[in-house]
Amino acid sequence: MKPRSLALSATAVTLTVWVAASWQSAASAQVQLGRRADDGLAGIGSITWGTCSDETLVEFGAECGFLSVPLDYSRPAGPKVTLALSRMRHTVPDDQYQGIMLVNPGGPGGSGLIYSILGLFVPNGAGEAYDWIGFDPRGVGASLPSLHCNPTYSAGPRPPYDPVSRFIEAAWLSRVTIYAEDCGQAGRLLDHVKTIDSIRDMNAIRVALGASQINFYGYSYGTYLGQVFATRYPSRVRRMVLDSNVDPRRVWYHANLDQDVSFETVIQLFFDWVARYDDVYGLGRSRRAVEANYYSALRTLADNARGELGAAEWTDAFLLAGYLQAAWPDVAAGFAAFVNDDDPDPALSLFHEIVDTTDDNSYAMYLATICTEGFWPSMWSVWRRDNTRVARDAPYLTWGNAWFNAPCAFWRAESSRPIEVRDHEIPPILLLGETLDPATPFSGSTEVRDRFQTSSLIATEGGTTHANSLFGGNACVDDRVAAYLADGSGPKRMPGAGPDVVCPATPEPVPVAAATGARTRALTVDARQRLHMAMFRR
Repeated sequence: MKPRSLALSATAVTLTVWVAASWQSAASAQVQLGRRADDGLAGIGSITWGTCSDETLVEFGAECGFLSVPLDYSRPAGPKVTLALSRMRHTVPDDQYQGIMLVNPGGPGGSGLIYSILGLFVPNGAGEAYDWIGFDPRGVGASLPSLHCNPTYSAGPRPPYDPVSRFIEAAWLSRVTIYAEDCGQAGRLLDHVKTIDSIRDMNAIRVALGASQINFYGYSYGTYLGQVFATRYPSRVRRMVLDSNVDPRRVWYHANLDQDVSFETVIQLFFDWVARYDDVYGLGRSRRAVEANYYSALRTLADNARGELGAAEWTDAFLLAGYLQAAWPDVAAGFAAFVNDDDPDPALSLFHEIVDTTDDNSYAMYLATICTEGFWPSMWSVWRRDNTRVARDAPYLTWGNAWFNAPCAFWRAESSRPIEVRDHEIPPILLLGETLDPATPFSGSTEVRDRFQTSSLIATEGGTTHANSLFGGNACVDDRVAAYLADGSGPKRMPGAGPDVVCPATPEPVPVAAATGARTRALTVDARQRLHMAMFRR
């Protein structure tokens, strides 16, 4: 996401494998629903499964393989890209087998290869009847080519996010412009990493596996893949679980402004929680006192970075508190260590948990997808006006989020309108959402429920964690997911526009260590937590 200092040099885009040099330019067309349902799939081969290299996949006995698909589905005989896949086979008798279950953890740009083990976490053995398929979307991770624009772009310290001076704003504009130029050297690949390309790849995976329909479990951006797949290929949908739904009305510029407001709500709840445990963290007995300590540290680091930890890195270190309520004790510990003990290392460790400073593949692919879909203002004055307005009431994330997405103002690839998401008589799908989810505000889930008339929505009232099903231990949600996967029976759809079932949020975490220990405790995670935290890595 960001380079090490204000001094910048363009870094050439590197591709793990360079797709054929004979790519020819062609205008991308808006997808028409009347086109043949399985277009571009002539000649799709099979997948040869073998051993995996990922330690977690090896540990759980998954198998891995590759699938070659067209770079451009309008030219199925043209250049190819390769998708990396993993599979956990069903363990029930074949007469109880329920088909393939594709999984996407979000992003866009998130590696999905490891998520074939997700079925192990479904209660009551309801995941055992499926073949769970994890895959790295085109351009991502182990899929080839893998896009990289400047691998160390996120390394700190970077300029502070808040453009309190023209110097800071100019520094960030220089950075994001150069990053967009670097990515532009990838050529035709950038024209074929839209959502429509990924859902065509999902359909190709279906064909390669010999399935007439897919089941799908999508988180965050993965819910948008599910929405578009259901719109484009309604007859190919069997069951879908969509957790933390993208609002299809807000793709993507306005969705990021919505996030800024929602993250502000959650970070204020976090400050409240820290104040309640002042005997542990010593950061203040009121929300305002804790917030004052946060911004005092931010100003200190803006003036004088501590190694890699500057003001921008400090902001990013707290993102985990926004995404994952279970991480509040760890984030508070890093906060306290810096303020009370003058120790930047725990906060820096939190920054490295959320931001990859050595590999920009996830970030590059995030931009490569969203920058080519929907409306992005090309005039920086519009960005400055909108983000200045939002930052007045939501200062925590607004400018960090703006600079994260700002390369879209200078992106060098074809853009198109998003597909209009709508129902085409698909089977019932299950929607999930926490009502205070900051990354995909709950209004997105109610909008998707409105568009898919056979869907039902489970709301977690007061929940702040993003993409939490099967990870957070909420039996009210997870048991209903298991029932739906077992026999397709979702909650009864109720009249009106609200949720069909309301579940209570899981209890807020409680610090488990004395003050000193809490300030130095390291993050320790099992396989389930690793999968959940991987969704939030930027």
